[in-house]
Amino acid sequence: MRLTILGAAIGALLLAGCASQPQADQAKRFAFGSAAPAGYTPVSTSTTYDAGRGYGFEPGAAQGSYFSVDLPEGNYRVTVTLGDDTQPATTTIKSELRRLALENVQTAPGQKLERSFIVNVRTPQIPAANGVAAGEVKLNVPRETVSEAWAWDKRLTLELNGARPAVRTVEIKKVEVPTLFLLGDSTVSDQPGEPYNSWGQMLPRFLKPSVAVANYAQSGETYRDSLSKRRIDKILSQMKPGDTLLMQYGHNDQKQIASGKGGPFTTYKAEIKTHVEMVRARGGLPVIVSSMERRRFDPAGKIQLTLTDYAEAARQSARELNVPFIDLHAMSQTMYTALGVEGSKAAFALPAPDRLDNTHHNNYGSYVLAKAIVLGMRQAKLPVASHVVDDFAFDPARPDPVSAFAVPPSPGRKAERPAGDESNREVRVSSTGSAR
Repeated sequence: MRLTILGAAIGALLLAGCASQPQADQAKRFAFGSAAPAGYTPVSTSTTYDAGRGYGFEPGAAQGSYFSVDLPEGNYRVTVTLGDDTQPATTTIKSELRRLALENVQTAPGQKLERSFIVNVRTPQIPAANGVAAGEVKLNVPRETVSEAWAWDKRLTLELNGARPAVRTVEIKKVEVPTLFLLGDSTVSDQPGEPYNSWGQMLPRFLKPSVAVANYAQSGETYRDSLSKRRIDKILSQMKPGDTLLMQYGHNDQKQIASGKGGPFTTYKAEIKTHVEMVRARGGLPVIVSSMERRRFDPAGKIQLTLTDYAEAARQSARELNVPFIDLHAMSQTMYTALGVEGSKAAFALPAPDRLDNTHHNNYGSYVLAKAIVLGMRQAKLPVASHVVDDFAFDPARPDPVSAFAVPPSPGRKAERPAGDESNREVRVSSTGSAR
């Protein structure tokens, strides 16, 4: 795993990346295997990344699993040619910090199959643009400068995964496409390793290669943190008319009640309004998303609600400010009920064999929640919903069976529990498997 430290070291790394860049509008092409077509740079599994060459496989990870390329900040269309000359193959590709791009693409022996997806590359620096003062995002140290450094460096990283992955070529080209920005907490943010995942990481899987997802959510944070740490400023500096921002906070905002520093129908709504006004002033479309529920059942097997006030405040804000609303709070209850007391465990992270995290989701849970978000985008008739993949279908009352879920875990990437929601930590699973 690559480690990045704060201060001069990260600055030097970013400057070194800049020095090695070709013109941003030029495509970069790489070929994996014995023969490289004309115009492609040959790469083998032993080609280790270094700043001098500006590309290669990340050191310290499983060989051939994480391929990185130095690139300036922006949106990129990645086009891959998949397939093996002699063997059937199944390839899954994730980008940056485990953002699902291609899921289990199968190829027959000798087949060549081309697929494309969009990847957003970013840095902490905030340019003076769109009425936003220059500066930088106040990253959480060490989380965002070490385990989540891949989300902030001037590199595009591809995770090549699958039962038998076969990537022949990769082409990367900067593009101008609409951007779907995300703000939220740990249930939305790019989680750096297993067993945790978020719907923000799964969302790109359900979109065509005509829109970018730029995920600025962060574990443990609130609307107030978005303002003070300048995450919203970073988004606004890049926002173009027609771009969309999905905002989902609530889990950590609850802590402000106990500390006497806020509440759902006062400061929470005021901070939502501030975000809405800032986005509208740049020609963007703000969308409010209510937080999904935690997994908590009473002895009768009925869901116990823990976020009702914040979900209602989000709904009220959407109505009062006349902005689109996605009711993930309601859809999550429908999903958990359909899965049942025992079945719903399969949607949540299991950091140890006898510990279940009833707040944070695993790959399966985040996958079905991402589908709920996409359904909500369609139901709200958001313009960005026109970029949803053609074969999309989802019913929260009939979530995808966990037995059919086959997105492979990310190799060599483990993570500690995401920050925030400390009052709802893991619960012990008994020998009989019970945990409500």
